[in-house]
Amino acid sequence: MEHRVAKELLHIETWLFRAKSIVKRGRESYLQDELLQEAGDSLMMKLGEASKRLSEQKVLSPEGVKWALAIANRNFLIHQYDEINREMTWKT
Repeated sequence: MEHRVAKELLHIETWLFRAKSIVKRGRESYLQDELLQEAGDSLMMKLGEASKRLSEQKVLSPEGVKWALAIANRNFLIHQYDEINREMTWKT
């Protein structure tokens, strides 16, 4: 496996572990805590960027994962930050 691809996959693993920590705190904690929301946004943006890089490297996504959706989510969070719906980010 190419070094750059392996690096992105390791990053994704780390970020998903961190996202799991947010989810463990529960929906109500997430919806009430702006820092958790910002942390979740950051993780989703990083996941979207890694998805973009893997897509550009022609790496096939795992079953049930669509690089394009992760990339679109990243772009939305970055460019339409004033339209973020916290119920949607929680579900994401």
